Amino acid sequence: MTASPVNLNRRALAAGLGSLIAAPGLALAQPKWKPERPITIYNPFAVGGITDLHLRLLGEKVGKMLGQPVLVEARAGAAGTLAPAALMTAKPDGHSLACYTINSLRYPHYQQVAWHPTRDFSFITGLSSYTFALVVRADSPWKTVEDLLAAGKANPEKHTYGTSGIGGSGHLMMIEIEQKVGARFTHIPYKGGAEWMQALIAGQIDFLADASQWGPFVDDGRCRILAMVTEQRLPKYANVPTLRERGVDAVGQSPYGLVGPKDLNPVIVQTLHEAFSEANNDPATLALLDRYIQVPWKKNPAEYRAFAEGYFGSVKPLLIKAGLAKG
Repeated sequence: MTASPVNLNRRALAAGLGSLIAAPGLALAQPKWKPERPITIYNPFAVGGITDLHLRLLGEKVGKMLGQPVLVEARAGAAGTLAPAALMTAKPDGHSLACYTINSLRYPHYQQVAWHPTRDFSFITGLSSYTFALVVRADSPWKTVEDLLAAGKANPEKHTYGTSGIGGSGHLMMIEIEQKVGARFTHIPYKGGAEWMQALIAGQIDFLADASQWGPFVDDGRCRILAMVTEQRLPKYANVPTLRERGVDAVGQSPYGLVGPKDLNPVIVQTLHEAFSEANNDPATLALLDRYIQVPWKKNPAEYRAFAEGYFGSVKPLLIKAGLAKG
Protein backbone atom coordinates (compact mmCIF):
# COMPACT_ATOMS: atom_id res chain seq x y z
CA MET A 1 0.00 0.00 0.00
CA THR A 2 1.35 3.44 -0.89
CA ALA A 3 2.13 5.67 2.10
CA SER A 4 0.06 8.84 2.38
CA PRO A 5 1.72 12.28 1.98
CA VAL A 6 1.06 12.89 5.68
CA ASN A 7 2.88 9.71 6.72
CA LEU A 8 5.73 10.40 4.36
CA ASN A 9 6.06 13.88 5.78
CA ARG A 10 6.13 12.57 9.34
CA ARG A 11 8.72 9.94 8.43
CA ALA A 12 10.92 12.60 6.87
CA LEU A 13 10.61 14.78 9.94
CA ALA A 14 11.36 11.85 12.22
CA ALA A 15 14.41 10.91 10.18
CA GLY A 16 15.73 14.46 10.31
CA LEU A 17 15.20 14.64 14.05
CA GLY A 18 16.85 11.27 14.56
CA SER A 19 20.06 12.43 12.92
CA LEU A 20 20.13 15.46 15.19
CA ILE A 21 19.48 13.42 18.34
CA ALA A 22 22.40 11.19 17.40
CA ALA A 23 24.75 14.05 18.29
CA PRO A 24 26.77 13.61 21.51
CA GLY A 25 24.75 14.10 24.69
CA LEU A 26 25.33 16.77 27.30
CA ALA A 27 26.07 16.40 30.99
CA LEU A 28 24.72 18.96 33.46
CA ALA A 29 27.18 19.54 36.29
CA GLN A 30 25.68 18.25 39.56
CA PRO A 31 22.01 19.17 39.16
CA LYS A 32 20.50 20.27 42.49
CA TRP A 33 17.20 18.55 41.75
CA LYS A 34 16.60 15.12 40.26
CA PRO A 35 13.21 14.12 38.83
CA GLU A 36 11.67 10.99 40.30
CA ARG A 37 9.80 9.94 37.16
CA PRO A 38 9.50 11.04 33.50
CA ILE A 39 8.96 14.74 32.80
CA THR A 40 6.13 15.64 30.42
CA ILE A 41 6.19 18.77 28.25
CA TYR A 42 2.86 19.79 26.77
CA ASN A 43 3.32 20.99 23.20
CA PRO A 44 0.81 23.68 22.09
CA PHE A 45 0.98 22.73 18.42
CA ALA A 46 0.55 19.65 16.25
CA VAL A 47 3.05 16.81 15.98
CA GLY A 48 5.68 17.31 13.28
CA GLY A 49 5.99 21.10 13.43
CA ILE A 50 9.15 22.99 14.37
CA THR A 51 7.96 23.43 17.98
CA ASP A 52 7.42 19.69 18.31
CA LEU A 53 10.81 18.89 16.78
CA HIS A 54 12.52 21.46 18.98
CA LEU A 55 10.92 20.18 22.19
CA ARG A 56 11.67 16.54 21.37
CA LEU A 57 15.31 17.26 20.65
CA LEU A 58 15.63 19.25 23.89
CA GLY A 59 13.86 16.46 25.75
CA GLU A 60 16.34 13.85 24.52
CA LYS A 61 19.24 15.91 25.79
CA VAL A 62 17.73 17.02 29.09
CA GLY A 63 16.60 13.46 29.82
CA LYS A 64 20.21 12.33 29.67
CA MET A 65 21.29 15.15 31.97
CA LEU A 66 18.61 14.60 34.63
CA GLY A 67 18.35 10.81 34.44
CA GLN A 68 14.67 10.57 33.49
CA PRO A 69 12.91 10.51 30.09
CA VAL A 70 11.37 13.77 28.89
CA LEU A 71 8.14 13.12 27.01
CA VAL A 72 6.40 15.55 24.64
CA GLU A 73 2.62 15.42 24.50
CA ALA A 74 0.67 17.45 21.93
CA ARG A 75 -2.16 19.62 23.24
CA ALA A 76 -2.91 21.54 20.05
CA GLY A 77 -5.74 24.03 19.65
CA ALA A 78 -7.17 27.27 21.09
CA ALA A 79 -4.35 29.37 19.57
CA GLY A 80 -1.72 27.35 21.42
CA THR A 81 -3.21 27.78 24.91
CA LEU A 82 -4.27 24.21 25.66
CA ALA A 83 -0.73 23.25 26.65
CA PRO A 84 -0.34 25.74 29.53
CA ALA A 85 -3.96 25.11 30.52
CA ALA A 86 -3.00 21.47 31.17
CA LEU A 87 -0.79 22.64 34.04
CA MET A 88 -3.79 23.78 36.07
CA THR A 89 -4.27 20.20 37.30
CA ALA A 90 -0.56 19.37 37.59
CA LYS A 91 1.40 19.20 40.83
CA PRO A 92 4.18 21.78 41.23
CA ASP A 93 6.90 19.14 41.41
CA GLY A 94 8.80 19.70 38.16
CA HIS A 95 7.40 16.69 36.32
CA SER A 96 4.86 18.65 34.24
CA LEU A 97 5.90 21.54 31.99
CA ALA A 98 4.38 23.39 29.06
CA CYS A 99 5.70 25.19 26.04
CA TYR A 100 4.33 28.70 26.49
CA THR A 101 3.88 30.89 23.43
CA ILE A 102 3.12 34.58 23.20
CA ASN A 103 -0.47 33.62 22.27
CA SER A 104 -1.07 32.75 25.93
CA LEU A 105 -0.41 36.38 26.81
CA ARG A 106 -3.05 37.55 24.32
CA TYR A 107 -5.80 34.95 24.45
CA PRO A 108 -7.10 35.80 27.95
CA HIS A 109 -7.85 39.34 26.75
CA TYR A 110 -10.57 38.09 24.41
CA GLN A 111 -11.47 34.56 25.55
CA GLN A 112 -12.50 33.37 29.00
CA VAL A 113 -9.88 31.04 30.48
CA ALA A 114 -9.53 29.28 33.82
CA TRP A 115 -6.03 30.60 34.43
CA HIS A 116 -4.15 33.88 34.66
CA PRO A 117 -1.33 34.22 32.10
CA THR A 118 1.30 35.39 34.59
CA ARG A 119 0.13 34.60 38.12
CA ASP A 120 -0.65 30.92 37.49
CA PHE A 121 2.73 29.86 36.08
CA SER A 122 6.37 29.50 37.08
CA PHE A 123 8.50 30.88 34.25
CA ILE A 124 11.53 28.69 33.59
CA THR A 125 13.42 29.60 30.43
CA GLY A 126 13.15 31.22 27.02
CA LEU A 127 13.71 28.90 24.06
CA SER A 128 13.33 30.52 20.63
CA SER A 129 11.32 32.94 18.53
CA TYR A 130 9.46 32.24 15.31
CA THR A 131 10.51 34.04 12.12
CA PHE A 132 7.63 35.32 9.98
CA ALA A 133 7.17 35.69 6.24
CA LEU A 134 4.55 35.72 3.51
CA VAL A 135 5.09 32.51 1.53
CA VAL A 136 3.50 31.01 -1.59
CA ARG A 137 3.95 27.84 -3.63
CA ALA A 138 6.58 27.93 -6.32
CA ASP A 139 3.88 27.92 -9.02
CA SER A 140 1.93 30.84 -7.53
CA PRO A 141 1.04 33.58 -10.02
CA TRP A 142 2.12 36.20 -7.46
CA LYS A 143 5.78 37.04 -8.03
CA THR A 144 6.04 39.93 -5.55
CA VAL A 145 4.35 40.95 -2.32
CA GLU A 146 2.81 43.83 -4.26
CA ASP A 147 1.07 41.27 -6.49
CA LEU A 148 -0.36 39.53 -3.40
CA LEU A 149 -1.62 42.72 -1.78
CA ALA A 150 -3.11 43.93 -5.07
CA ALA A 151 -5.05 40.66 -5.33
CA GLY A 152 -6.39 41.20 -1.82
CA LYS A 153 -7.60 44.65 -2.79
CA ALA A 154 -9.11 43.66 -6.13
CA ASN A 155 -10.94 40.58 -4.79
CA PRO A 156 -11.52 41.00 -1.04
CA GLU A 157 -11.67 37.72 0.90
CA LYS A 158 -11.31 35.58 -2.25
CA HIS A 159 -7.79 34.40 -1.46
CA THR A 160 -6.94 32.30 1.59
CA TYR A 161 -4.02 32.16 3.98
CA GLY A 162 -3.01 29.79 6.78
CA THR A 163 -1.79 30.47 10.32
CA SER A 164 -1.56 28.69 13.68
CA GLY A 165 -4.95 29.95 14.83
CA ILE A 166 -7.35 32.79 15.52
CA GLY A 167 -5.61 35.44 17.59
CA GLY A 168 -2.19 33.91 16.97
CA SER A 169 0.84 35.91 15.88
CA GLY A 170 0.32 35.20 12.18
CA HIS A 171 -3.35 36.12 12.31
CA LEU A 172 -2.71 39.40 14.15
CA MET A 173 0.11 40.18 11.76
CA MET A 174 -2.23 39.74 8.77
CA ILE A 175 -4.94 41.88 10.38
CA GLU A 176 -2.36 44.63 10.81
CA ILE A 177 -1.20 44.27 7.20
CA GLU A 178 -4.78 44.32 5.88
CA GLN A 179 -5.59 47.45 7.86
CA LYS A 180 -2.48 49.23 6.63
CA VAL A 181 -2.94 48.46 2.91
CA GLY A 182 -6.72 48.07 2.52
CA ALA A 183 -6.61 44.43 1.36
CA ARG A 184 -8.79 41.58 2.67
CA PHE A 185 -8.02 37.87 2.72
CA THR A 186 -9.78 34.84 4.24
CA HIS A 187 -8.08 33.32 7.26
CA ILE A 188 -7.84 29.51 7.58
CA PRO A 189 -6.57 28.46 11.04
CA TYR A 190 -4.54 25.28 11.61
CA LYS A 191 -3.14 23.50 14.65
CA GLY A 192 0.49 23.80 13.61
CA GLY A 193 3.10 24.16 10.90
CA ALA A 194 2.97 20.58 9.64
CA GLU A 195 -0.73 21.02 8.86
CA TRP A 196 -0.50 24.38 7.15
CA MET A 197 2.46 23.29 5.00
CA GLN A 198 0.49 20.27 3.79
CA ALA A 199 -2.44 22.55 3.00
CA LEU A 200 -0.26 24.99 1.06
CA ILE A 201 1.50 22.31 -0.98
CA ALA A 202 -1.86 20.63 -1.73
CA GLY A 203 -3.31 23.92 -2.99
CA GLN A 204 -5.91 24.14 -0.22
CA ILE A 205 -4.75 27.65 0.71
CA ASP A 206 -3.09 30.36 -1.36
CA PHE A 207 -0.35 31.55 0.96
CA LEU A 208 1.10 31.42 4.46
CA ALA A 209 1.44 34.24 6.96
CA ASP A 210 3.22 32.56 9.81
CA ALA A 211 6.43 31.13 11.22
CA SER A 212 9.26 29.38 9.45
CA GLN A 213 8.00 25.82 9.09
CA TRP A 214 8.25 26.87 5.44
CA GLY A 215 12.09 27.01 5.57
CA PRO A 216 12.92 23.56 4.11
CA PHE A 217 10.16 23.94 1.49
CA VAL A 218 11.69 27.22 0.32
CA ASP A 219 15.15 25.69 0.32
CA ASP A 220 14.09 22.74 -1.87
CA GLY A 221 12.22 24.97 -4.33
CA ARG A 222 8.63 24.01 -3.56
CA CYS A 223 7.80 27.43 -2.09
CA ARG A 224 8.82 31.07 -2.51
CA ILE A 225 9.05 33.92 0.00
CA LEU A 226 7.35 37.13 -1.14
CA ALA A 227 8.49 39.18 1.85
CA MET A 228 10.02 38.70 5.28
CA VAL A 229 7.98 40.21 8.10
CA THR A 230 11.11 40.92 10.14
CA GLU A 231 13.06 43.97 11.29
CA GLN A 232 15.66 43.46 8.56
CA ARG A 233 16.67 41.06 5.82
CA LEU A 234 18.00 37.68 6.86
CA PRO A 235 21.48 36.66 5.67
CA LYS A 236 20.14 33.29 4.50
CA TYR A 237 17.59 35.04 2.25
CA ALA A 238 19.50 38.20 1.49
CA ASN A 239 17.65 38.75 -1.80
CA VAL A 240 14.20 38.69 -0.14
CA PRO A 241 12.90 42.13 0.90
CA THR A 242 11.20 42.87 4.18
CA LEU A 243 7.63 44.07 4.24
CA ARG A 244 8.90 47.37 5.63
CA GLU A 245 11.08 47.82 2.55
CA ARG A 246 7.91 47.52 0.50
CA GLY A 247 6.22 50.31 2.44
CA VAL A 248 4.19 48.24 4.94
CA ASP A 249 5.33 48.85 8.52
CA ALA A 250 4.62 45.45 10.10
CA VAL A 251 6.89 43.04 12.00
CA GLY A 252 5.95 39.63 13.37
CA GLN A 253 6.96 38.83 16.96
CA SER A 254 6.41 35.45 18.61
CA PRO A 255 8.85 34.08 21.21
CA TYR A 256 8.21 30.93 23.23
CA GLY A 257 9.65 29.20 26.28
CA LEU A 258 8.92 26.76 29.08
CA VAL A 259 6.72 27.22 32.14
CA GLY A 260 5.64 25.04 35.02
CA PRO A 261 2.75 25.20 37.48
CA LYS A 262 2.77 28.14 39.89
CA ASP A 263 4.64 27.78 43.18
CA LEU A 264 7.32 25.58 41.63
CA ASN A 265 10.29 25.29 44.00
CA PRO A 266 13.05 27.76 42.96
CA VAL A 267 15.63 24.95 43.06
CA ILE A 268 13.57 22.96 40.56
CA VAL A 269 13.11 26.06 38.40
CA GLN A 270 16.85 26.76 38.36
CA THR A 271 17.78 23.15 37.62
CA LEU A 272 15.35 22.99 34.70
CA HIS A 273 16.48 26.39 33.42
CA GLU A 274 20.13 25.33 33.41
CA ALA A 275 19.42 21.97 31.77
CA PHE A 276 17.20 23.31 28.99
CA SER A 277 19.47 26.31 28.39
CA GLU A 278 22.46 24.01 27.95
CA ALA A 279 20.49 21.75 25.62
CA ASN A 280 19.25 24.76 23.65
CA ASN A 281 22.83 25.89 23.00
CA ASP A 282 23.99 22.45 21.83
CA PRO A 283 25.23 22.39 18.20
CA ALA A 284 22.54 19.89 17.17
CA THR A 285 19.80 22.15 18.56
CA LEU A 286 21.28 25.21 16.89
CA ALA A 287 21.39 23.29 13.60
CA LEU A 288 17.70 22.42 13.91
CA LEU A 289 16.76 26.02 14.68
CA ASP A 290 18.85 27.27 11.78
CA ARG A 291 17.08 24.88 9.43
CA TYR A 292 13.80 26.54 10.35
CA ILE A 293 15.20 30.08 10.39
CA GLN A 294 15.13 30.50 14.16
CA VAL A 295 17.61 31.48 16.86
CA PRO A 296 17.67 30.89 20.65
CA TRP A 297 15.62 33.32 22.74
CA LYS A 298 17.66 33.49 25.93
CA LYS A 299 15.68 34.41 29.05
CA ASN A 300 16.33 33.35 32.63
CA PRO A 301 13.32 32.87 34.95
CA ALA A 302 13.26 36.49 36.14
CA GLU A 303 13.73 37.91 32.63
CA TYR A 304 11.05 35.63 31.22
CA ARG A 305 8.53 36.66 33.88
CA ALA A 306 9.31 40.34 33.34
CA PHE A 307 8.77 39.96 29.60
CA ALA A 308 5.47 38.12 30.13
CA GLU A 309 4.11 40.66 32.58
CA GLY A 310 5.13 43.58 30.38
CA TYR A 311 3.69 42.13 27.19
CA PHE A 312 0.42 41.04 28.79
CA GLY A 313 -0.05 44.52 30.18
CA SER A 314 0.65 46.28 26.88
CA VAL A 315 -0.90 44.11 24.15
CA LYS A 316 -4.61 44.78 24.73
CA PRO A 317 -4.80 47.95 22.59
CA LEU A 318 -3.54 45.96 19.59
CA LEU A 319 -6.20 43.31 20.18
CA ILE A 320 -8.89 45.97 20.45
CA LYS A 321 -7.70 47.49 17.17
CA ALA A 322 -7.85 44.05 15.58
CA GLY A 323 -11.44 43.62 16.75
CA LEU A 324 -10.64 40.65 19.00
CA ALA A 325 -10.92 42.33 22.40
CA LYS A 326 -13.32 44.91 23.82
CA GLY A 327 -12.19 48.16 25.34
